[in-house]
Amino acid sequence: MHIPELSRFLLELSENNERPWFIMNKPRYDILRAEFLALVTEVIAALAKSDPEIAQCDPKKALFRINRDVRFGADKSPYKTTFSASLVPSGRKKPSEGGGPAYYFQMGADQRLFFAVGEYMPPADRLKCLREHIIADAAGFSKLLKNKGLKEAFGNLQEEGKLQRPPKGYDAAHPHIEYLKLKSMMVWAECPLKGMLHDDVRDTLVQHFKKAYPLVQWLRAA
Repeated sequence: MHIPELSRFLLELSENNERPWFIMNKPRYDILRAEFLALVTEVIAALAKSDPEIAQCDPKKALFRINRDVRFGADKSPYKTTFSASLVPSGRKKPSEGGGPAYYFQMGADQRLFFAVGEYMPPADRLKCLREHIIADAAGFSKLLKNKGLKEAFGNLQEEGKLQRPPKGYDAAHPHIEYLKLKSMMVWAECPLKGMLHDDVRDTLVQHFKKAYPLVQWLRAA
């Protein structure tokens, strides 16, 4: 994939986020999307060596559309300024739809590569399941939190949306109470795209995703 051209296209799109501009530049978009699909295909193939279940992921279904859903938001810009994909065995893009973890990444107009692993804001029944899994497998969860590769690559679990108080029905004295307050079970990181080539992006994603596999295994066990 031609990373500088993708960054240039997305930057120009962010400055001209309107249908006439996009139609005029559709040939550029089609080429870049085909290259992005090739990248996603390579990431799936490489990642499947350590996570065999991900081999079931259809690269075409993993890609998000560039069109935004403008029905309910104040921002009526018709297009996203990112190329993104979510890798799950089920072929569904969102973790909540598949009831399990996903490998997600995006490249944006801000010229950064963002990547994440886990479950983002799962529905209430799934979140309850994850909390019960923390309690039932407290030792395994403690081991996961100490995993060297996961910590080196991503740090701790993200706390976006974390509750201020313990969720109803859970013991405030539980040793993992701070994690029981979480509304997502995810790790994420990012790095600049400047200077990166196709192979650099692929290898960065695969290396980090592999280090997050213990989290994926733990979540699937729930």
